[in-house]
Amino acid sequence: MGTETVQSEVFDEGTDLRREQRGWYFYDWACSVYSTSVLTVFLGPYLTSVADHAADADGYVHPLGIPVRAGSFFAYSVSLSVILAVVLMPLVGSAADRTGRKKRLLGVAAYAGAAATTGMFFLDGDRYLLGGLLLIVANAAQSVALMLYNSYLPQIAPPEERDTISARGWAFGYVAGSLVLIVNLVLYSAHDSFGLSETEAVRICLAGAGLWWGAFTLVPLRRLRDRGGRTGGAAAPGLRQLAATARDMRRHPLTLSFLLAYLVYNDGIQTVISQASVYGSEELGLGQSTLIGAVLMVQVLAVAGALTMGRLARTYGAKRTILGSLVAWTVTLAAGYFLPAKAPVWFFALAAGIGLVLGGSQALSRSLFSHLVPPGKEAEYFAAYEMSDRGMSWLGPLMFGITYQLTGSYRSAIISLVAFFVIGFALLARVPVRRAIGEAGNPVPQKI
Repeated sequence: MGTETVQSEVFDEGTDLRREQRGWYFYDWACSVYSTSVLTVFLGPYLTSVADHAADADGYVHPLGIPVRAGSFFAYSVSLSVILAVVLMPLVGSAADRTGRKKRLLGVAAYAGAAATTGMFFLDGDRYLLGGLLLIVANAAQSVALMLYNSYLPQIAPPEERDTISARGWAFGYVAGSLVLIVNLVLYSAHDSFGLSETEAVRICLAGAGLWWGAFTLVPLRRLRDRGGRTGGAAAPGLRQLAATARDMRRHPLTLSFLLAYLVYNDGIQTVISQASVYGSEELGLGQSTLIGAVLMVQVLAVAGALTMGRLARTYGAKRTILGSLVAWTVTLAAGYFLPAKAPVWFFALAAGIGLVLGGSQALSRSLFSHLVPPGKEAEYFAAYEMSDRGMSWLGPLMFGITYQLTGSYRSAIISLVAFFVIGFALLARVPVRRAIGEAGNPVPQKI
């Protein structure tokens, strides 16, 4: 089936397509609360404190008999979760394209993650192993679900609208993250007034994110629709399926070049997101209320940043806009190394810088990649993208954890991440995106 036929089949529904787009936004609304309230704000410091409580006199815990510094346990758990996602995503993505049952698989992954997050209510005392297990399940499930969700973008949006629609999805997610963070800030700050201990308030915030994720996932599951699967391909088991995907992707080397660049700079982004609260609490000595307020600022500014960068992309193209954001990431992160301890105002300034570039750099990367996907292989290729987004983002947390373990300094750990943005910039600048889009069999937008 030719590209023109696929495009005409996908974009001829009019009103139904707009309804799907609005439903698609709601998955960002549903799952972004996990990223903000759980992964970015509460779970890192809380799981670290649980591990500290279980640690021996030298500050080490011993999962499976392996000595791990308690301060590194959260980072290592994130790394394990994304290694699991690396195994699952190509298999699920290929199955979604082959069978056409993408929506059902999205539901299974989303509710597995929501259930694990809700189960964090039982994380108490010295149950650091339970916390690590729930984190691994929730993070891997989120990666699989986001891969399937992202793969809808080239099916529900014509090429000239993808930057805008992708940016709106990110903005929708950040609005949800902001609303829930406000509720969490009130609950955590006034936990005594609600008759709760600090620990109980944190556990309720964690579980509430899981309930929110599960409840609002119902909207995209009702509005999105499955397209027919590919014909002529038998189901290949396990590693054979993964190998087939890898062989097909080698036919599109420029798409792989973009993925390599994205793997590098997004590894830095994801590590900043997951480790910022640990840096603020452990190195800068900031309280939980300050951290929540800073992340809330990130959410609010990320809405404006995503929409603004979407407009900039219409003028300058997505590639140039992303490159500009990587320069801003480098400057902001380098400044974070010099932040004085116990100075919330400077931490808020850092949060403002992150917020202005966070949403836009991720939204435009997603929409740019959607142009590089061969028609009919959306989930399969977005599995590779999500491996770069979250599934391959194990190196940053691993570097962060090892650097801290060797130096005992979170400042050294945070400055090590600058390399990801510098190298990512150099790799992306070398990708000829117009030629890559044409070789993937897609129409080339006027501005890209």
